[in-house]
Amino acid sequence: MRIRASLTAATISGAVALTALVAPAAQAADDPAGTAAKMAPFSAKAPADETVGDTTITKVTVNGNKDVVVGTGQKSFNIYVTATDPSGIYSAGAYLWHGTSLDPDNPDVDGLLYTDADATCDNWSATSATCKITITATSDDLYDSALNGKWNVAAWAVGNDADYVEKDVYKNHWVKRAASFSGFNAGPEPVAKGKAITVTGTLKRASWSYGKYYGYGSQSVQLQFKKAGSSTYSTVKTITSSSSGYLKTTVTASADGTWRFHYAGNSTSSVADAYDYVDVR
Repeated sequence: MRIRASLTAATISGAVALTALVAPAAQAADDPAGTAAKMAPFSAKAPADETVGDTTITKVTVNGNKDVVVGTGQKSFNIYVTATDPSGIYSAGAYLWHGTSLDPDNPDVDGLLYTDADATCDNWSATSATCKITITATSDDLYDSALNGKWNVAAWAVGNDADYVEKDVYKNHWVKRAASFSGFNAGPEPVAKGKAITVTGTLKRASWSYGKYYGYGSQSVQLQFKKAGSSTYSTVKTITSSSSGYLKTTVTASADGTWRFHYAGNSTSSVADAYDYVDVR
């Protein structure tokens, strides 16, 4: 993988900066703005996967455990880090990185999603806290469509007594390109019972490389129907998008209800749905 010059300084650090980790409780009181904690991803000398003392990370949740889906604009999401230490938690943080190594001597990183803003920590006991980190992904961060897929989640936490824990890869998380439908239509409407309904639309997917949506070809899409008064959809048939993403199929009108194209997504692309209600007479 290639390393962008703008990412190098931020990614050769490992999971957390020593400047944050060595801050004792007294220093925390002198640093109300959290400057030390903000430095977390940016020290070139931080070791990887290290625990000093009895600080532990018990849970990391990224975007509510849902995929981070990004189109051609910005996408903000939250990471929550829960940690414990007998002395209490001074701060914690996390960020996402794409690549194979944060080794400062041999880094292999081509994507980074982070923030330099302070985490907001809720000290819900004398020994535990949950810290919220808000990250906004932009086109500068996701500059290449090849970055879609599985990312690493680095996490760290610091106790009030300067104990700390850091993990380059605490867990993994999916960052995907947004998929959507354009020109979706089921018709004619109204339609006589027993007559044909033609359903058309185009499946598209965001290109991070070019900043626009393109037709997404050779993808399986389900045509589903929900009868008026029902709360569930049933799959009527599965069709495949053309090389340009175009879809067209016909069904027989039997009852009022909503037709939809449902794309289940894959390891690089999000789920997508499009809906149209048809009145059958």
